[in-house]
Amino acid sequence: MYHMFKKVNAKERIVGWYHTGPKLHQNDILINDLIRKYCPHSVLVIIDPKPTRIGLPTEAYKVVEEIHDDGTPTNKTFEHVATEIGAEEAEEVGVEHLLRDVKDTTVGTLSQRITNQLMGLKGLNQKLKDIHGYLEKVAMGDLPMNHEITYHLQDIFNLLPDVTNPSFVRSLQVNTNDQMLVMYIASVIRSVIALHNLINNKLANKEAEKKEGKDAKEKKEEKEKPVDKDAKKEVAADAKK
Repeated sequence: MYHMFKKVNAKERIVGWYHTGPKLHQNDILINDLIRKYCPHSVLVIIDPKPTRIGLPTEAYKVVEEIHDDGTPTNKTFEHVATEIGAEEAEEVGVEHLLRDVKDTTVGTLSQRITNQLMGLKGLNQKLKDIHGYLEKVAMGDLPMNHEITYHLQDIFNLLPDVTNPSFVRSLQVNTNDQMLVMYIASVIRSVIALHNLINNKLANKEAEKKEGKDAKEKKEEKEKPVDKDAKKEVAADAKK
C-alpha cells in the first residue's frame, strides 16, 4: 500500500500518522516504531472529532529519547510539536464556497451569525490570555525573550484602530444606530404579525364554535321530529276510537 501511494501521489510526502485519541495511548510508541520503517522522522497527530475547546482540534507529537542522569537506560517519550493548518489558494476558495452552501435549516441566519461571532470572541479571548501569560513569564524571567514574537506583537498593536479618533467614533456610532434601528423595526413588525395571527386564530376558533353549535342544534331537531310524528299518530288513533 505504501508503494502504491508513492506511485499515485508522487509529489506528496508522508510525514507521519494520526488517530482520533483524544489523548495519547500506551501503544502509540510501538505503532510509531513500525511507522518509522517507512518514515524515519514520523510525526503523530491526534485529531479530536468532537472538539470541546476553542482552537484547532489537533495536537502533534514526535518521539524523543529521554536520557536519565543516573545512568539508567534511555526510554522513548512523546514531545509536543507546534503546528498550524494551511491550504493552497484553490483549496481555500473551494472550502469557502462549500461553507456558503452548508446552512443549518433549524436556526435562522441571525442565530448563525451571533453564534459565529461568539465563537470568534471566545477564540480571541483565549489568544489574548496566551499572550498575557507569555509576556508575564518573559517579564518574570521564566522565559527568554523571543524577538520574532515581539515583532509580531508590535505589528498587532500597530494594526489596532485608533478608538479616540472622532471620525472613527462617529462612524461607529452611526453604524451602531443603523443596526439598532433595523433590529427595532424588525421587532415591531414581528410583534404586529404575531398579534395579527392571534386575532385571526381567535376569529377562526369563534367561527368553528358557532358551526359546532349550529350542527348540534340541527341534529337535536332531527332527533325530535320522529317523536313528534309518533305523538301525532297516537292522538289521531285516540280520536278515531
